[in-house]
Amino acid sequence: MEESEGSEDKWKNRLDSERYKVLRLAHTERPFSGELLYNKRKGVYVCAGCGSALFRSESKYESGCGWPSFMAPVSEDAVREREDKSHGMIRKEILCAKCGGHLGHVFDDGPIPTRLRYCINSLSLNFREKD
Repeated sequence: MEESEGSEDKWKNRLDSERYKVLRLAHTERPFSGELLYNKRKGVYVCAGCGSALFRSESKYESGCGWPSFMAPVSEDAVREREDKSHGMIRKEILCAKCGGHLGHVFDDGPIPTRLRYCINSLSLNFREKD
């Protein structure tokens, strides 16, 4: 469902209440609570709102921050950034490029080679295991 196509009522009907809060209202799940935090399987992480591919398992790493962390999205156009000035901070919010769902934030304290840490809510993701 494209961002421009879906009314909030459609999103509420499509997503459970916790996923709705994260994807549509930009809430954050509690640290260390997400089911995908310790996932080690090979595959692709996709948007829980629209199914678009967002991150490959090969770019996931253990950052210790409490949320799944990735070095890079599957492609430059898979996600988009927006300035987030909430909670008295200035951060880069990460959104699904297709549906506009809130995914998390990106920070410049990640490992080489990208030095980026895409800190992503498990609730904003589904996982598709590689065959």
